[in-house]
Amino acid sequence: MTQALSTAAEYIKAPLLYKGKVRELYDLGEHFLIVVTDRISAFDYVLDPAVPEKGNVLNRLSAFWFEQTADMMANHVVHTDVYKLGDLVTEPELLKNRIMVSKKAERIDIECVVRGYITGGGWRQYVKTSAINGIELPAGMRKNERFAEPLFTPAAKNDVGHDEDIPFARMQELVGAELATELRDKSIRLYEYARAFCEERGIILADCKFEFGLIDGKVILIDEIFTPDSSRFWAKGNYGYDIEIDSMDKEPVRTYLLGSDWDQNGKPDPLPPSVVQETTNRYLAIYEALTGKSL
Repeated sequence: MTQALSTAAEYIKAPLLYKGKVRELYDLGEHFLIVVTDRISAFDYVLDPAVPEKGNVLNRLSAFWFEQTADMMANHVVHTDVYKLGDLVTEPELLKNRIMVSKKAERIDIECVVRGYITGGGWRQYVKTSAINGIELPAGMRKNERFAEPLFTPAAKNDVGHDEDIPFARMQELVGAELATELRDKSIRLYEYARAFCEERGIILADCKFEFGLIDGKVILIDEIFTPDSSRFWAKGNYGYDIEIDSMDKEPVRTYLLGSDWDQNGKPDPLPPSVVQETTNRYLAIYEALTGKSL
């Protein structure tokens, strides 16, 4: 198993532009360099320790899906070969499979969420209002029920705090009706493609989110797609109504924290080794299930 990577800053000779919960963004001049670390977050806290292989899985899965969907939707990938960076990276073996050189796009500040099933935050909205993002839904729906058609439920991105769920009409006001419609239609098409792909492999893609950017007025996919950090995957054998379905991601971390005496008013104590190992295993398992390859 590879060494867990908490940060890449000491290994990269380029300006660090942004450090997120998991990703770091460096300026290469013409392009960006995205490094996917093994940091893990839950309940808005970045936790200790980092989870070995997590960044490896996230980056390689995104690269896999960007390639799979390239004919449907242009994306920001230039390459994922750390050795092409030469002296800019001092420890290429450590960062191998964790980097993505990407085109510089103007980010569209909308998170494009597609829901195929009524679960998670969508279910909580429905219970309170009988609607999701202003979309009125039939009475009597059951938790985890599949929608007749996927729902597009955008959120306005906030760099600080949580993104804000908004109706499609508000998205049209923010970015314009034409662009909003394009983003909605492309998001749903991408979701439907991936859902079918996953179903053939015994996996349910319950929901997912996308980010888009503009280059010379053309929409492209950016960030990550169909990873355990941006999508909710269920094993078909675990599916059922009115239950909490164990998702194929960092669920062991959430379960551990919720079952501990942590009061959520400060960063929790380091995760036990057994929880870290179980989480690594989850990420490796979803990668293998989706790609048919082992890391």
